[in-house]
Amino acid sequence: MALEIKSNVAKHEAETTNASSWATRLTEIVNSSAKIGDKERMFFTEQLALLLETGASLHAGLQALKLQSDHPAMVRLIDAMMADISEGKSFSFALSRHPDVFSSTYVNLISASEEGGFMPEVMEQLLEMDEKQEQLRSTLVSAFTYPAFLVVFSIAVVVFVLLVVFPKFGDMFSQIEDQLPATTVFLMAASDVLLNYWLPLLATFAAGLFSLRYWLSSPGGSQYLDHLKLSVPLIKDVFTQLYLVQSLRVMSLSLHHGVSIMDTLATCKDVVRNGVFRHFITELELRVQEGAGIAVGFSHSHFIPPIVVQMITTGEETGNLPKVMSRIAEHYERELSKRLKALSKLAEPVMLIVMGTVVGLLVSSLILPIFKLSRAVH
Repeated sequence: MALEIKSNVAKHEAETTNASSWATRLTEIVNSSAKIGDKERMFFTEQLALLLETGASLHAGLQALKLQSDHPAMVRLIDAMMADISEGKSFSFALSRHPDVFSSTYVNLISASEEGGFMPEVMEQLLEMDEKQEQLRSTLVSAFTYPAFLVVFSIAVVVFVLLVVFPKFGDMFSQIEDQLPATTVFLMAASDVLLNYWLPLLATFAAGLFSLRYWLSSPGGSQYLDHLKLSVPLIKDVFTQLYLVQSLRVMSLSLHHGVSIMDTLATCKDVVRNGVFRHFITELELRVQEGAGIAVGFSHSHFIPPIVVQMITTGEETGNLPKVMSRIAEHYERELSKRLKALSKLAEPVMLIVMGTVVGLLVSSLILPIFKLSRAVH
């Protein structure tokens, strides 16, 4: 009896230990998969700038942020940076070892602030730049969310009607097949195809989406899409303004704090995710290396608005290039917000008209044959 009790106790302890080890392992997996996003970086920048402004040393500020952070990945990141700083490395060097969190713009500006002794000011401006980028991203998402929802909803309604409603009238409409409107005949045929071949159609649709995504991720597809963004009417104005806001804001902040023009231009390649615009930045680098002004490079691009070229030229001639670039970025940020709101407002009634037309077509394709049947009965 005693041996049986000991055996049960040992078994229970083994199960408890095993469950504990699994829970620990699960926690480690979750913690290791946690990534540091934009919000975590912004919080880090804001809090560290505040601590430095109050007179805390860099090491003490990082230690305080580590203690109050509940994000495992951020704790590990701060530990790594503190280890680098303890070995005599600069803060910018410690940041540069984590390019997935801190961009080259962030690192270059911190490096310049370390030399000039104005790190809190730079960190506040980096925070402001991140906040504006987040606000711009939110504006883009909100502008296209509702139209996208209407498109998906319209497709769902059509599929539902074809799969559920039309099959119930199939036998009834077969009595007057030669008198059916063309739209009803077409929709009945589409309904039959969906019902009988839904699996091959679904597989074809999924394969098409996968192929399109694969092609767009390839160099050729990505280049084609980037070219479309800057060449299609209406769309090109939106993306041109977006890329100008992103790049000129970084240029202004970098040049204002003493970052070299070549480092600034190299940084802008990481900011803008468009191959055509990156090629434009590369052309700027080449012209600057050849001794030409940056305004010359802007003037040779076909998608840069003339007013931007004129203002960049004036800023370069007067020595106020960072200020001018900041003004241009602010101007186009306002214009982009207005344009997106206008496009969103325009898309809503257009989509509602399209939905109304589709629904009206479906309803008429059902009601007209029913009227003909009722007349035939009478």
